[in-house]
Amino acid sequence: MAEELVVALLAAGMLLAAFGYAAVGHGGASAYLAAMALAGIAPQSMRPVALLLNILVASLATWKFYSAGHFRWRLFWPFAVISIPLAYVGGAISLPGQAYKALVGVVLLYAAWQLWRSGRRGEEMRPLREPPLPAAMAIGAAMGLLAGLTGVGGGIFLSPLLLMLGWAGTKQTSAVAAPFILVNSAAGLAAVFIAAGSASLPGYVWFLAPAVLVGGWLGAEYGSRRFANPLVRRVLAVVLALAGAKMILV
Repeated sequence: MAEELVVALLAAGMLLAAFGYAAVGHGGASAYLAAMALAGIAPQSMRPVALLLNILVASLATWKFYSAGHFRWRLFWPFAVISIPLAYVGGAISLPGQAYKALVGVVLLYAAWQLWRSGRRGEEMRPLREPPLPAAMAIGAAMGLLAGLTGVGGGIFLSPLLLMLGWAGTKQTSAVAAPFILVNSAAGLAAVFIAAGSASLPGYVWFLAPAVLVGGWLGAEYGSRRFANPLVRRVLAVVLALAGAKMILV
C-alpha cells in the first residue's frame, strides 16, 4: 500500500510538472528526477524513467509549438546535429551511484535557478540575430553529452542561452527546445537500453506515463498560444532546489 501511495503521489506531481514544463517547450526531466529523488527511487532507475517520460512530453510540445508556427529549422539543426550522437555517448556511460547523484543534484539546482528567474517577460522585444554556426554546434555537443549522462534533454540549458544571447524570442525558444529535448532523450534512452542489455523499465513507469501525457498535452496547448504562468515555474523551482540539495547532501 505504501508503494502504491508513493506511485500515486509521483503521478500527481509529475502531471503538474509536465504541464508547467510543456508550457515552455520542455519535457520535464529535471522535475521527474527531482520527484524520484524525493521519493527515494534508486539512482539506476531514475535516468531511463526520466528519459522515457521526457520523450512523451517533448513529443507533444514539439507538435504543438510546430503547429502554432513557431519552429525554425535554421535555429534548430546546428544545436542538434552533434548533440544527438553525444547524447548517445552520454547515455552509454554509467556513472557510479554517488557521482551520478552529485551530477544530477548540480543540474537540478541549476534548473531551479533558471526556472525561478524565467518568470520575466518581454524577451521578444529584443533584436534577434542568428547564432554563429561553430558556437551553436559546440554548445549542442556539450548539452547532448550532459543530457545523456544525467537523463535530462538539455532544454533547461539551451533555452536560457537562446534568450540571453538574443538568438530567439520566447516562443521560438520553446519551439526549438522541445525537439532538441526529444532527439537527445531518444538517443540517450537508446544508449541506456543497449548498454544495459535490456529494454526493461520499472513497472510503475506505466502509471506515470499517462499522467505526464495529460499534463504535457494541456501545458503544450496552453504555452504554444499564450505565456506560461510564472508562479507555476517558481513553485517547480523550489521543488527542484530541494531535490537537488537532497541528491548532493544525502
